[in-house]
Amino acid sequence: MKKILLVEDDPFLIDIYTTKLREENFEVVVADDGDKALEFVEKEKPDLVLLDIVLPNKDGWEILKEIKAKNKKIKVIILSNLGQKEEVEKGLNLGAEKYLIKSNFTPSEVVEEIKKLI
Repeated sequence: MKKILLVEDDPFLIDIYTTKLREENFEVVVADDGDKALEFVEKEKPDLVLLDIVLPNKDGWEILKEIKAKNKKIKVIILSNLGQKEEVEKGLNLGAEKYLIKSNFTPSEVVEEIKKLI
C-alpha cells in the first residue's frame, strides 16, 4: 500500500482528501503544520507528499526544500491556492513533480494525478 503524507492545515480539506485517498487504498498520514510535516517525512518515509504552501510554523517552500535536500526520491505534489505563474514556477524549480491549484482540481482529480505519479 502506497503511503501519502498530506500536509494541510484546513480540517475540512484534511477530511475530504483523507477520505478520497483511503477509498483508493492509499495509506494516509496527516501533518497540519510545517514542523510535523518534516518530522513525518523522516519517520514515515512516504511515497508521496501532498503539500500545501501556506502553513503554520514552516511554509511549504521550506518543507519542499528540506525534503528535496534530504531525499530526492520522495515525490511532492504541491496543492495550493497560490496560483500565480511565479509561484508555480518556484514550486517546480524547487523539485515538486506537479503544482495543482486547489480551485482547479476536484479531490477526485487530485487523486488521479497522484495515481499517475506513484
